[in-house]
Amino acid sequence: MNADDFVGGHSILALERFMDETRHMIIFDVLSWKSPVGEKGERMPLTIAAADTVRGTITLVVQEVGLSSTRLCELNEGDYITDVVGPLGQATHIENFGTVVCAGGGVGVAPMLPIVQALKAAGNRVIAVLAGRSKELIILEKEMRESADEVIIMTDDGSYGRKGLVTEGVEEVIKREKVNKCFAIGPAIMMKFVCLLTKKYEIPTDVSLNTIMVDGTGMCGACRITIGGKTKFVCVDGPEFDGHQVDFDEMLKRMGAFKSIEREEMHKLEEDESCKAVPEPTQEVDEKSRNAAWRLELRKAMKPKERTAIPRVEMNELDPEYRSHSRKEEVNQGLTEEQALTEAKRCLDCANPGCMEGCPVGIDIPRFIKNIERGEILEAAKTLKETSALPAVCGRVCPQEKQCESKCIHLKMKEKPVAIGYLERFAADYERESGQISVPEIKEKNGIKIAVIGSGPAGLSFAGDMAKYGYDVTVFEALHEIGGVLKYGIPEFRLPNKVVDVEIDNLAKMGVNFIKDCIIGKTISVEQLEEEGFKGVFVASGAGLPNFMNIPGENSINILSSNEYLTRVNLMDAASEDSDTPVPFGRNVAVIGGGNTAMDSVRTARRLGAERAMIIYRRSEEEMPARIEEVKHAKEEGVEFLTLHNPIEYIADEQGKVKQVILQKMELGEPDASGRRSPVAIPGAMETIDIDLAIVSVGVSPNPIVPSSIPGLEMGRKGTIAVNENMQSSIPTIYAGGDIVRGGATVILAMGDGRKAAASMHEQLSK
Repeated sequence: MNADDFVGGHSILALERFMDETRHMIIFDVLSWKSPVGEKGERMPLTIAAADTVRGTITLVVQEVGLSSTRLCELNEGDYITDVVGPLGQATHIENFGTVVCAGGGVGVAPMLPIVQALKAAGNRVIAVLAGRSKELIILEKEMRESADEVIIMTDDGSYGRKGLVTEGVEEVIKREKVNKCFAIGPAIMMKFVCLLTKKYEIPTDVSLNTIMVDGTGMCGACRITIGGKTKFVCVDGPEFDGHQVDFDEMLKRMGAFKSIEREEMHKLEEDESCKAVPEPTQEVDEKSRNAAWRLELRKAMKPKERTAIPRVEMNELDPEYRSHSRKEEVNQGLTEEQALTEAKRCLDCANPGCMEGCPVGIDIPRFIKNIERGEILEAAKTLKETSALPAVCGRVCPQEKQCESKCIHLKMKEKPVAIGYLERFAADYERESGQISVPEIKEKNGIKIAVIGSGPAGLSFAGDMAKYGYDVTVFEALHEIGGVLKYGIPEFRLPNKVVDVEIDNLAKMGVNFIKDCIIGKTISVEQLEEEGFKGVFVASGAGLPNFMNIPGENSINILSSNEYLTRVNLMDAASEDSDTPVPFGRNVAVIGGGNTAMDSVRTARRLGAERAMIIYRRSEEEMPARIEEVKHAKEEGVEFLTLHNPIEYIADEQGKVKQVILQKMELGEPDASGRRSPVAIPGAMETIDIDLAIVSVGVSPNPIVPSSIPGLEMGRKGTIAVNENMQSSIPTIYAGGDIVRGGATVILAMGDGRKAAASMHEQLSK
């Protein structure tokens, strides 16, 4: 078996077997396979997406659903399937119908492709409607566009194409032109509703059914289905039937017959991996590898079923009422050692850990977690620092639910993912509190000087990796504190300064030099850095230029950007009595925006005494970009959410201080370019609210000081620095990453940019 390609997360497997290319649709039956999982695989039907008679191959698209399909997708180049039966069923009937709509959902797009091609060859006008839950599940788009007259893409979440169901795309075509025929292939529920739609418009519709099968020859009757009141066998009579005659409700019930058993059987995926005999190594096994003796012993100690039965740990938190008045006490209190060791046992130590794919900095997640499980917590911290310069920071502020934890195998078993972020924080905090802080291995100094502009997460991550490579690294920071957004942007109740300071101190121990109060482009130029012998420059100056809405009254007194407000409070400690920096203390505070920075601002205002602290956001709560945890904490602390409201004017008093905001009520329309539904004003629906402080948190733009000071530097959209896939700018010695490239990024994505830039610059300088 050859692994020919990967599309949308589904393995496209070409099996070395000649098939009759005259069949446009063929049921294909995988009986079992020997390597690498034995001879007891399930017989399962798969549909052929393409055939190559010259190479003698067929192409299948397989989605991981149950035990056998998951095992099939785990096969690698060189593995093989022992038993293959087919072709089965009846060929697709093709003729010149006229205008044909082909609706494909998920992996159903794969068998639809040869049908589209055959219909087009027969002289039809073919319109393909492709649908999936998200952008990642839209497959074979390029091939469809090459084959069909028109392609319409629908996604449930609006992340690509248009937001909506496949039926909406089909009905759009029906309403604008005469449709003579419809084909539908996809999930049973999707085909059911397509057929209900086309029946209303009296359009003949063929569906391709993929019911449960055992033998595939009409012997067992497992695939039986009611068609027009009569029992048919999909493997012999199908797979295609008149969709208006299919009893879909019966079919859906029968297809769910083994769901509970299948869910239980998924545990075999890890049991097989854990319990199989490991051959005696011919050479010494790396202690860091998955096959190290200590890792093998841990996997044997508990069955996967026992591990998944352990409930996910809950984070210990300060009481909401208490913490809403405590500006510097951290809300999340971390895990106890007992909690951490128990949570670590939930990790199955997968052979192909998806969690690592979701980590932008490539942390060896299973190894650090397994070290916690065996009680070697300092070793876990060392593992983290091999690839992450800021583990204690990332454990607190990274959106793990969208990254590493979203790839955890527990989710496939309908269980909560391992709390990777909580464990990362625990290991880093344990090391810091133990006083036994390790320094990563540093290569011999090479004497090459490297400059880093900005000490935020991208700059610090880059600096750490370059120091490990042996370079003489100097970080230039414009402010009087090192840390960038980690210091001025994130409040201490989310990320204490002492935590950031320890991470920075560790970089200093690695040999990184820090120069504060130095604005590159003003205090010193990049040309001067080059004259001083710096051979490479990494620009990580961030996106510190706040955006405003440009509405009437926005420049009134006590209307601040979130950057200004948080910098005053976090960096300058303006709320303390002994601070010389002032900050307005509002009683009725409106924060405009729905991101993490908006949550930080409104929760800060609450801690500074606001009686009414409001989030004003023009979309619904579901569209908010803020982390779910941050929204939860804000609500617990008494923050009021005015969603589907948008400021259109501020009103000031005689002294020029803001006293009211006029809000336009909104409703959601069609998705915009980001995939989120666009807010639309409701005519005449407005509301006026009394406020004495407004904090505008509607995004930031890259600070232009550094880019504008470098002659010949190519710029991207909205003032960003244009870079290639290696984070290299138009000037070969200058690299860039983080917000100055992305316009806006999470801490971990910025760190990923820094790591990638360091690896690329090191490769360039090593030539």
